Amino acid sequence: MICLAITLAVLAAQPAAPELPAKLTLGEALRLFRERGLDLLLADAQVQSAQADQASAAAVPNPNASAGVGRSFNYDPSCQGCSALQLSVGLSDNAALSDSISGKRGLRKDVAAHALAAAKLGRADAQRTLELLLKQVYLQSVLARAQLRFAEETEQTFARTQGLQREKLRLGAISDADLARVDVAALEALQARDQAAQALRAARAQLGLLLGVRGLLPDFDVDEAALSEVPEKQLESRSRAELLQAAEKNRPDLLAFDEQIKRAESSIALARRQRWPDPSVSLTYSQEGSGQSAITPPTLTLGLSMGLPIFYQQQGEIGKAISDLRTQTLQRQKLQAQLASDLEVASGQLQTASSLLARMRSGLLARAKKARDLVEVQYEKGAATLLELLDAERTYIAIHGEYLQDLTGYWTAVAQLEAVTALELRQ
Repeated sequence: MICLAITLAVLAAQPAAPELPAKLTLGEALRLFRERGLDLLLADAQVQSAQADQASAAAVPNPNASAGVGRSFNYDPSCQGCSALQLSVGLSDNAALSDSISGKRGLRKDVAAHALAAAKLGRADAQRTLELLLKQVYLQSVLARAQLRFAEETEQTFARTQGLQREKLRLGAISDADLARVDVAALEALQARDQAAQALRAARAQLGLLLGVRGLLPDFDVDEAALSEVPEKQLESRSRAELLQAAEKNRPDLLAFDEQIKRAESSIALARRQRWPDPSVSLTYSQEGSGQSAITPPTLTLGLSMGLPIFYQQQGEIGKAISDLRTQTLQRQKLQAQLASDLEVASGQLQTASSLLARMRSGLLARAKKARDLVEVQYEKGAATLLELLDAERTYIAIHGEYLQDLTGYWTAVAQLEAVTALELRQ
């Protein structure tokens, strides 16, 4: 019954699956993820485990109590106060006093405290990396939504063109070959629409998983404003040296290694302190009879016992703790080197994405649309062929798709740089 009650209490403490709004913004997605994301809940459980380890490390050993009764054989308790029955009681501190005086308990607490701090920072680092994944999935959802909307518009455009071409064919103004070309373009638009719809379904499913949705995925939409925002130039104003300095100061994984190094140093001190034995203080009362002629008159004994470190002096534990310190130090150095490399890559990706998007915004997209519109007017007046119209339309479709990819790539690069530096660069 107790186990069942504990299980029910744990289940009741778990947050319910989030209810998604009809239109999910990126800010709302991040809020829901931070509150109820399953991966973050798992990281919270690891922190709770480290908190339990800290409580165990700070525990004071319980005292040992003993009691005994015995009887002496071949003894005739004929004198006054004599007895063949032996009684004894004892109490030992189980080395609790020496454990505190020697500082071993304090060192264990230090080790556990640094391990807990590292676990909390590990949880923060898990949030950092998972939020990058969430942003990437959200941006892919928005990209798929924008591609679907554009594909639907393109489908409608080709449907109107099909209607006009069929009327022209009826009047004998065009041939069957011209209508076939328009039919092919219309079918291509349908293909693009279905592919965009499937991409949106897949991205929404992955987004729901990250947000901790259980069961069937609710119907929700993403906000295309995440891609329509004007890129902020201040994102690119910071130097790489400033970003690297900020990353070294803020990255939870680097700070976690600092705590792991402190934990390893405390572990070395604890292992060395463990070479000295822990004496146990005991107090024993015993008697066998109560008179002057009793075998054992009432006796109170104060005792001290301890192991002798003759054959083994914790060499293995000390060596392992030293190795752990070296491992943590080298891993931090490796991560610091990796951080500089990641920052270089992320900064370069942002600069490239910014250049591509600026070129697209400065005229490429507008010129492609204008060229398509002009050829459409020329075609209606008979100054351009159907092939030229279809070619202009396909060119505009391709460039518009490239524009959406560039816009998504830009904000994905921003999210990547935010993850590398552990900064909110869009604030």
